[in-house]
Order: sequence, then C-alpha cells, then structure tokens
Amino acid sequence: MSYENKYVSVVIPAAGMGKRMKSTINKQYIILKDKPVLAHTIERFDKCQYIDEIVLVVREDEIDYCRENIVKKYNFQKIKSIVAGGKERQDSVYNGLFAVNDKCQIVLVHDGARPFVTEKNIVDGIEGVIKHKACVIGVPVKDTIKVIDQSNSIIDTPNRSTLWSVQTPQCFEYDILLKAYEKAKQESYTATDDSMLVENLGYKVKMIMGSYKNIKLTTPEDLEFGLVILKEVK
Repeated sequence: MSYENKYVSVVIPAAGMGKRMKSTINKQYIILKDKPVLAHTIERFDKCQYIDEIVLVVREDEIDYCRENIVKKYNFQKIKSIVAGGKERQDSVYNGLFAVNDKCQIVLVHDGARPFVTEKNIVDGIEGVIKHKACVIGVPVKDTIKVIDQSNSIIDTPNRSTLWSVQTPQCFEYDILLKAYEKAKQESYTATDDSMLVENLGYKVKMIMGSYKNIKLTTPEDLEFGLVILKEVK
C-alpha cells in the first residue's frame, strides 16, 4: 500500500509524572539500557519512512531539557515541535493536535512511555486509517477478567473472547480526531483514551492486532521486563 499522498503526523504525549514508577524524575527520562525511555520511543517513529513529523508534548518546565537532552542529543530529524502539556493526558494530546502541520491527514497518538512499538505496528496503524478512518492497536487479553463492586466482591465475569487490551499508537484521520476532541471539550467529556472520544463522536473504531511486547512502562517491574524486550524488538 502506498502512503505517498498521505501526510502522517505523530503526537507523543510525555507530560505525565508516572507516580506508580516511584521515581524522582519523569519516567520518560529514566535510562533504559543506554538512553532515556522517551528517546527509545521517538527513535521508532523517527526511523519509520512513512512518518512525516513528530510533535512532542511534555511538561512546560521540561521543554528545554527535552530539547537539549533528547532531541538534539540523539539528533532526531522529524521533531517538528515540542509543546507544553495540560493537566490531564487528554489536554496534552489536544495541545499536540494544534501543533501538527496543516498538511496532516493521518495522525497517530502514541504514549511516550511505550518504547517497544515496532515498524509493523506503525504501518498497520496507518493502513488501518486508510481502510477504516479510525483504528487502535491492541491485543486479546490472556487472563480472565472480573468485575467487582466497592467491597471487592465479584459481580460479573465478561466473556474473555470479546476483551482486548488497548495499546498505542491510536490512529485516525486528523479531522475526525480533532472534531472528537472539540466535541469532548464542549461537553466536558473525559475519556481514558483517544478512541473513546472518537466513539463519542459516532464513529466505529477498528481494533488492529498489536504485540504483547508493546508494553507501557508504568512500574519498576516493567523496566526489568523492558530490558528483556529491548533485546528482541527491532
């Protein structure tokens, strides 16, 4: 499939502190093997020939640090801009959407703390947008999931065959995602991921098979697992 006529932008929100990591610094800047987590993440998209630009969204007080210690240090070529994040992830992505090039037709939103995304994941996401307008990367859950009440008593066991764990990138036609964010802002609607906003706009979002190695680094244990994955993911 050809992407020659499609301008593809990536928004990478990396403004969260990640309290569960129990670190004194933003988890995006924790060193994983030889470089910061965020540098590993950016590298995946910077090297992909189908990505035209990258917009980073970081804490306002970390913009200069990110520019000097991530973008310039590792000589990334596709970083168009670094913008300040908002109070919540949803606010940060919204800020990032306004910073992309006017030519943007397809936008991918990818977690800064998810450094093991592969080129196949990226390409599959772009193809998913061309075919379906909106798609997300994910994997079927392996464990049985239980729904509990406030006293931790089980009240339901969903059919595992219908459950997927959602990852990123989450991929959309740019105009659709922007409209979804604008509608959410007007309605004061808060979602836990981008696809929920697009669903709220009335669109169906396609689930695309991702990879079980495409984990988000959230806890100290994830860093240990990440070192193992880093040796395997190309």
